[in-house]
Amino acid sequence: MSLSIVLPAYNEGAIIGTIVQRLKEVYPEAEIIVIDDHSEDDTANKAQQAGARVVSHHYNMGNGAAIKTGARHASGDVIVFMDGDGQHDDRDIAELLRKIAEGFELVVGARAPDTQANWVRRIGNGILNKFASMMTGFHIMDLTSGFRAVRRKTFEDFIYLLPNGYSYPTTSTMAYLRSGLSVNYVPIRARSRVGKSKINLARDGVRFLVIVMKVTTLFSPMRLFLPVSVVFFLLGLGRYLYFYMQTNQFSNMAGVLFVTSVLIFLIGLVSEQVTALHYASSRRRSVSLDRYHAGSN
Repeated sequence: MSLSIVLPAYNEGAIIGTIVQRLKEVYPEAEIIVIDDHSEDDTANKAQQAGARVVSHHYNMGNGAAIKTGARHASGDVIVFMDGDGQHDDRDIAELLRKIAEGFELVVGARAPDTQANWVRRIGNGILNKFASMMTGFHIMDLTSGFRAVRRKTFEDFIYLLPNGYSYPTTSTMAYLRSGLSVNYVPIRARSRVGKSKINLARDGVRFLVIVMKVTTLFSPMRLFLPVSVVFFLLGLGRYLYFYMQTNQFSNMAGVLFVTSVLIFLIGLVSEQVTALHYASSRRRSVSLDRYHAGSN
């Protein structure tokens, strides 16, 4: 299988050249693509001098947008995505590729908890992994890792689903699981990044909540909405019984809780149908594109 390695990079001039040189030594036949997300330093020049193919954005579009650009420019049968800040060890690529060769469609490098940036990120990612595992019924070791290998043809089906920001790993993982495609995890140890992190606590907290909502809506909304609906129904029933025994009358609050329970259930039901239609549309779109390309050839 031919290999493309895609590195999204923004202001990584201090390390990107070293990463590319190392990749060229270990995988001389691989296509190495650096997506320069409109860096303010010499990231593009350093990458090009080291031997990478550089594709530059005209303005800063985000990590997810860089991933999509890289996937569209890649020609390999397999694409390996890794960060351009030096956190990922190229020696781990071999294990990702081995799992791909075994038949998996997506293989993720799962970071050891003690190698993640700080305790806030470790706790947040731990909660997110537990929540995602509960929602999907699959054991998810690292939902937000950007170090992953995919089969290009399969990944192209999901490109339009991916956001332009940092939550692309979450979206892609959930899309694969929702579509019934095989996903595997390989334990890795992340390094300390070179340069200043582009994540801050306030923005990271908001991103965490957005990812939680994405996990819910991308996989199976009823897994969340149904339990919440049941909780409100039971609260309404308890309120009704208590108030009726005290006053022999119906409680208005119980009525509100019953209505809320029904509304939450209906929202979940509609969300479930929208999600199913969305993925069915995605599959039809993919088949149509395959037929178009086959006809063109």
